[in-house]
Amino acid sequence: MVLKLETSAIKEWNGYKGRPFLVTGPCSAETEEQVMETAVQLAKTEQVSIFRAGVWKPRTRPNSFEGVGVSGLKWLRKVKQETGLMVGTEVANEKHVYEALKYGMDMVWIGARTSVNPFTVQEIADALKGVEIMVFIKNPINPDVELWMGAIERIARAGITKIAAVHRGFSSYEKTTYRNQPNWQIPIELRRRIPDLPLICDPSHISGHREYIHEISQKALDLNFDGLMIESHINPSKALSDAAQQITPDELKELLLRLILRSPSTTDPKLLDVLGELRQQIDIYDDYLLDLLEQRMKVSETIGKYKKDNNITILQSARWDEIVNRAMTKGKSKGLSGELIDNVFKAVHQESINRQMKIMNEGLTEHNGTDKQNSK
Repeated sequence: MVLKLETSAIKEWNGYKGRPFLVTGPCSAETEEQVMETAVQLAKTEQVSIFRAGVWKPRTRPNSFEGVGVSGLKWLRKVKQETGLMVGTEVANEKHVYEALKYGMDMVWIGARTSVNPFTVQEIADALKGVEIMVFIKNPINPDVELWMGAIERIARAGITKIAAVHRGFSSYEKTTYRNQPNWQIPIELRRRIPDLPLICDPSHISGHREYIHEISQKALDLNFDGLMIESHINPSKALSDAAQQITPDELKELLLRLILRSPSTTDPKLLDVLGELRQQIDIYDDYLLDLLEQRMKVSETIGKYKKDNNITILQSARWDEIVNRAMTKGKSKGLSGELIDNVFKAVHQESINRQMKIMNEGLTEHNGTDKQNSK
């Protein structure tokens, strides 16, 4: 399903200075001096479009720094007046929206903890009706593209035309290199469903540590993201929140110089011919894969019939472990990533279970219905 929204292209937005559309500033507004000094330094970087800072901080547990509140909005207004930068902050409820508008915010963003709740998003959307403002919507904490789309659609229905989706990664119980799993296929799927929606990457929250910000930013641009939201603090080591994932304005400037901007398309006829031939090869291999999957599922269905006839459970954990280990070993020898093997074989295994489950349950509904009639 492709969703068509009445939104404007990011190139038409105020403050657009070319790709990447850059939103930067500290995770939290802590003091007026910290906000102003950071903003003055960032204003020297010509690519900065919006200065951002959180004034209300949704913390997991109480008694940690939860933001300075409305005082921070006054500092952001001063940033706008003295540097000319547009300014933005996070809003998590209707009251936040009214305060942000009162102090002249050019942009507000809806965080991952808020976008997961349709009731709260609708409350924010209602508060934004009739307002000309940029609204950035971060992905929900869990990898749910439908929930993300729902939040975007609610804001669009409020009449907001300058909307961007922000990919900040997804929470995971697994211990990984990054703070949040990128799960790049989720924002890619979002773009497939809403092709005209600007897509921004938040490498700070994905990485959780400044040393990975550049590589994640480059991956996002290579995937044709429109912009970046990077946290920058005048003195990151003393930041009151997310110290490890913030960089100084000078480090941001150096990072931007290292980024490679690639074109999303080409007009070179020779290159187009080469790409066309290679894509035809991809189509052929995709057809092979589908044929092989069809054959594999037929074998799975046959196994399911034998299991049903002999009263054997569908799930055989030892056999599944054997399949995964064998695939991991063979895949590694062929240069395939463990992530690819894991995702593909999990999906194949689930489809096999679904088909065997259907075979196991064939006739049960009809049989149960007969039993009910006989019991009357």
